[in-house]
Amino acid sequence: VLSGHLFCAAAYERTERNCSLTPPYLPSTAVNTSIQLQELRAQMLPLNVSAYIIPGTDAHLSEYIAPRDARMAFMTGFTGSAGTAVVTQTKAALWTDSRYWVQAERQMDCNWELQKDVSVISVAEWLISEVPAGGNIGFDPFLFSLSEFSPYLPHNRILKSIPVNLVDQVWKDRPQAPADSLTRLPDRVIQRTWQDKVEQIRSLMGTNPYQPTALLLSALDETAWLFNLRGTDIPYNPFFYSYTLLTLDEIWLFVHTNRVTEELKAYLSASCTGSLCVQLKSYDSVRQNLTAYVAQSDVKVWIGTEYTNYALYELITPQEKLITSSYSPVLTTKAVKDETEERILREAHVRDAVAVIQLLMWLEKVVPAGNVTELRAAEYVNHCRSKQKDNRGPSFETISASGPNAALAHYSPSEGTSRRLTVEEMFLVDSGGQYLDGTTDITRTVHWGTPTDMQKEAFTRVLMGNIEISQTVFPSGTSGVRIEMLGRRALWEVGLNYGHGTGHGVGNYFGVHECKVWSKENDFGIRIEDIAVTVPVHTKFGHNFLTFDTVSLVPYDRKLIDTSLLSAKQLQWLNNYYEMIRRLVGPELDKQGLQEEKDWMLRNTQPFTEAGSSASVCSSSLTLIALVFALLHII
Repeated sequence: VLSGHLFCAAAYERTERNCSLTPPYLPSTAVNTSIQLQELRAQMLPLNVSAYIIPGTDAHLSEYIAPRDARMAFMTGFTGSAGTAVVTQTKAALWTDSRYWVQAERQMDCNWELQKDVSVISVAEWLISEVPAGGNIGFDPFLFSLSEFSPYLPHNRILKSIPVNLVDQVWKDRPQAPADSLTRLPDRVIQRTWQDKVEQIRSLMGTNPYQPTALLLSALDETAWLFNLRGTDIPYNPFFYSYTLLTLDEIWLFVHTNRVTEELKAYLSASCTGSLCVQLKSYDSVRQNLTAYVAQSDVKVWIGTEYTNYALYELITPQEKLITSSYSPVLTTKAVKDETEERILREAHVRDAVAVIQLLMWLEKVVPAGNVTELRAAEYVNHCRSKQKDNRGPSFETISASGPNAALAHYSPSEGTSRRLTVEEMFLVDSGGQYLDGTTDITRTVHWGTPTDMQKEAFTRVLMGNIEISQTVFPSGTSGVRIEMLGRRALWEVGLNYGHGTGHGVGNYFGVHECKVWSKENDFGIRIEDIAVTVPVHTKFGHNFLTFDTVSLVPYDRKLIDTSLLSAKQLQWLNNYYEMIRRLVGPELDKQGLQEEKDWMLRNTQPFTEAGSSASVCSSSLTLIALVFALLHII
């Protein structure tokens, strides 16, 4: 086994750059960045800027960004969703976390250093070593939050705010801004009107002891949630560029007003002047209007520091007019799903399970012939979802990865990287869909041949973690970090681990956070990912306790499960889960006339009979306030 892993690693290294050679070796996936670096440095010179920071985000500090905001990718060639780039006159460096190290080595040329200490302090220390005392460090204030800004204040260096983004100045073919009209959610998928939500948030403003007179919303999902609106500005996420300033008696919505139809204006009561009438203002006027509001006496503005950019924060002066918390009351309120949201998200997951079952059944039939690639598998699952009711496309770019590619956390196949699927390797598919009634995200890892003992044990221990978190009971108010350890224990017992969190939240026809995986570089990857809802549970002595109810409904690969490692309780959970899949997905398959898919589902949800003995307790799923996202990965 170990020799096999070493062989795979040796072959795999050819897809990564090697800057120690003369000349350097660059794979076909690496991007030549010499021209853009030369032009950016030319922009820096007249501004007397010794270094320029390029975050991988947008003015709303989004995790997912539009193509026109992918400045870090344009400069570096690296397309991962997390990272920070810094350019000086002689050096260029990229910081990203362990999920993306292999991807960065594939995509960057040798103009760039890869820094693997991802802390902001690490970036600041590098700047101190590269920028002389008294030197200017340039940055775009729209791309930094207050919490991110402070560590970039190294001694004897000057942070210079540059209102015009320098990357934009050299990005000649920068994509255009979106122009599609905004849409409102249909009444059948909402329980609370936007007016109800506004009144609720104003009530929360009233309970804040600092008595804010206004709440500034900067994150794109805040405004979309508040008004029950959706857009197409961000790939895979139904958001639109916007800010909201909500006062006790006014509502200012900053948006590209040409995208608001007459129907939406009526929906937003945009023609009246009451406290529940929305005043539409130009998206680009947010600084001007915020400045005017703050200039009034006796006003206080509440912001969430995690998603408010520095360009807006610096306008709220003096400090007595500023109220801060990490997150706004909108972000914390929208995380708790109401009864309608919970009901319809379950319905969406039933239909989504049909699409994933169609994919897995199809792959099982066609992979042995050797004619299917990673890219074709990704296209097929997207096609299957597109046929389901209320589907609005993928919720993120499908991760379809075989063999060593599965060791990359966010690998997505392309014409240049897509591998052929075989019965000799494991295959990981992490995919999701956007539906009017829910957002899905599910990962299954399969093997169509004979898995090794190590592969079976690794998969089973990941599954054990998933099960253990899924069936844990905990007091209301318990933080996710306290539960997260359960997802690692089975792995820790044999010396395995993963370098990231275990879970994240998911919205309803909204955003899906990125999955993260534990993997062994250049080898193979295992991930199990499910979505679950936190639900009340009755206990013998306590009150207000919770547990998790899994809503993802696709069986795990039976070939990869070593039941001798499972405890009797874990095995019972697995059999109960399979019975639930039969009960919920079976009728939907009947309804859609998919008998072959139903037969496949029934075969793969047969109950297990072999119980383990004294198996250890472990787990791997996780929470999201109202929605729990379970995921585990091994490589």
